[in-house]
Amino acid sequence: MMEYLIRFSQSHETFRLAEIQSLAIVEGIDLEVISYSEESPFCIVRLPSEDAARALVRRSVLTQTIHEHWGTAETYDELHAIVKRDTAHLWPQYKEASFKVNIDAYQGSRSGKQKLDLINSFAYLPFDGLILLKSPDQEFTIFEQWEFDAMPRNLPDPLKVHFGRLISHSVREVIKTYDLKKRTYISTTSMDSELALVTANIALAAPGKIFYDPFVGTGSFPIACAHFGALGFGSDIDGRSVRGEGGKRSLKGNFEQYGLEHLLGSVFVSDLTNSPVRRTRIFDGIVCDPPYGVREGLKVLGCRDPENKDAWLVEKGKRWYRKPTFVPPKKAYSFMAMLDDILDFASDTLVDNGRLSFWMPTANDQEQEMPVPTHPCLSVVVVCTQVFNRWSRRLITYRRLPESEVDMSALEKWKQEEQLNGHTADDLNAFRRAYFKGFRTEQTDTDVGSG
Repeated sequence: MMEYLIRFSQSHETFRLAEIQSLAIVEGIDLEVISYSEESPFCIVRLPSEDAARALVRRSVLTQTIHEHWGTAETYDELHAIVKRDTAHLWPQYKEASFKVNIDAYQGSRSGKQKLDLINSFAYLPFDGLILLKSPDQEFTIFEQWEFDAMPRNLPDPLKVHFGRLISHSVREVIKTYDLKKRTYISTTSMDSELALVTANIALAAPGKIFYDPFVGTGSFPIACAHFGALGFGSDIDGRSVRGEGGKRSLKGNFEQYGLEHLLGSVFVSDLTNSPVRRTRIFDGIVCDPPYGVREGLKVLGCRDPENKDAWLVEKGKRWYRKPTFVPPKKAYSFMAMLDDILDFASDTLVDNGRLSFWMPTANDQEQEMPVPTHPCLSVVVVCTQVFNRWSRRLITYRRLPESEVDMSALEKWKQEEQLNGHTADDLNAFRRAYFKGFRTEQTDTDVGSG
């Protein structure tokens, strides 16, 4: 096992390690994390080989590069001592190779003269090859990690320094390929390309796998899964979002735009509680961003009072449901019941160790924070958080447990629990109530009223 330094992008910090650990599973790589902090873009890991290092990042979105780790220290004197002590056996390999040395000063800055002095401090390395700024045989990088406010405080030295040899770049540039600004057909709820691709990675999308999005919209998640080789299926309660204007301005048109139409399975109109999908364990992954019920209350197909005042809608549906112009009736839906239904559906349709990755909103205030839902057949793998102002959204990823690992008594209890009841969108959606109250607690409202 050899040590490597991963240079992450300093964005979506809580997603980075989850993505790289998921990619290790996809590639079948034995990965050991030695050193990592969300405050730093540098992560030191142990891997079996250089080929494994290349494979680990070849489809990573949140990684920039991976390097053979030659040393880490708090000062340059310590770093030079480590490099001389631990890597001298590697030097002969690069004696005649062309090379260049880069400097990556995270949260810091160096003048041209300072950079040159730092590079020259490694002159003891016995490299006789040409120094080429473009396309050298080998690239070495000096990494510096500075304090957050190092530049305005004019701090003299970084917190930590690293040195390494470049092994490979990631595919971070693919974010631009799938940029929503360049996509022919989008809506207000289309997931941005970076997070859609990261979600697909964490859910282990790969060739030969079948993925499904029950809230497919314009197809952001199936497209991301298809980019990594998975076959994508989807459904949505609103057929208009799937069909669009037809042609290029439709979900199918989006797949055609990227040359991925061969990886589009089937897309159909339904909601999760009235799904034609057979409850058979066929999906390798389920990825989705369910509606939060903020713009309008959550709905599912059905009548609020089918026996009495809405009976005419039932009869109308029996006669007209085949007409293209028919709009089925809808009724209010509990947000928490929707989360339970997603987990229940996943437990019935995911293969062993298949993954469910879905997005869920929550308030930042601990008193109003929504708990991570659980299911006896699903184990939480990781929870990643994207923070906004007063609320956040979390990407929650579960693993479908093999039957031998399921607590059968807990499963029986789950099946016996009753669904929540309610009458209006606000009754059924605690997040919606909190959102429109500005995430104020009841105590805050009392204090304001008494003031």
